[in-house]
Amino acid sequence: MGSIDVYILGQKYTIKGDESPEYIKQLAGYVDSKLKEVCSNTPNLTPLKAVILASLNIADEFHKLKNEYSSVSTELMNIGQKADIILELIDSEQS
Repeated sequence: MGSIDVYILGQKYTIKGDESPEYIKQLAGYVDSKLKEVCSNTPNLTPLKAVILASLNIADEFHKLKNEYSSVSTELMNIGQKADIILELIDSEQS
């Protein structure tokens, strides 16, 4: 388990984890950009409120992507089932 220093809203954080340093930096950069976005839209927020709003925005993105993934996954299963039926029909006609 390694550690890496990252900066979020100008504050230094030492993150320990099993992921690569590049991945941890990417995550920290994403969180930093979301916090900066919230702070720029509402400049007088306390840091805690900014973190909560940014967390809600990230959670919203996550749940929308999760639902989209679920829909795509279901559609792929349906396509697979239809392909199986077509293959069975082709096999039965060839027999």
